[in-house]
This record gives sequence, C-alpha cells and structure tokens, in this order.
Amino acid sequence: MERDDIIEYSLDAHHSEEQGVILRKKIWKVTALLTAITVVEVMLGAFIKQHDAIWPLVKYSFIVMTLVKAAYIVLSFMHLGDERKALKYVILVPYIIFIIYLIFICLTESTYVRSIWESHAN
Repeated sequence: MERDDIIEYSLDAHHSEEQGVILRKKIWKVTALLTAITVVEVMLGAFIKQHDAIWPLVKYSFIVMTLVKAAYIVLSFMHLGDERKALKYVILVPYIIFIIYLIFICLTESTYVRSIWESHAN
C-alpha cells in the first residue's frame, strides 16, 4: 500500500531550469559570503594575539562580522529577504535594539568591573 502523506519534493518543484539556475547561484553566493566572513574571523583570531594593541578593534570587528552573518542567514535562509519591507522592520528592529542594549550593558559592566579591580589593586 502506498502512503499518501509523503511528498516527493523533487517532483513537486514547480520552476523552470532557468529559475533553478538562479536559485543555485543564490545559494552559492550566500555560501561564499558566509565562508569568506568566517575565514576572516578565524584568521584574525589566529594571527592577532590578545596582548596586541589592535585587539580591541578585533573584538569589535568580531561583533560586527557575527551580526552581519546572522542577518544574512536570517534574510536568505529564513526567507525574510523575500518579505515586505514593513514586516522586515517589525521583525528586525526589536532584535537590533536588543543587541545594541546587550552590547551597551556588557561594555558598561566591564568598565565598572575593571575600575573595581584597579581600585583594589592599589
């Protein structure tokens, strides 16, 4: 007896070969961009040490690159990029505000903790 609840997705695709080529190009573009950003992050982490003077800039660049990767993943793989602009803003703006708030809290608390450590060290 054949099951009727299993969908064969390869047979259910309703697009032409030209559309398939466009979709595959998009997937390769997304993969290349995410791989390039990841390679840059790994190289920065591998070759720049924490005691170097440029390390604070590297930390901020890690934050920015991670946010870019996350946004690109949401826009492409979760298909948010295909939605209307208003829906994009409704979904993304609260997260952006929340991330900025978390970064602010982390930076504020870290400077406070550092000032406490320096005052106890004296």
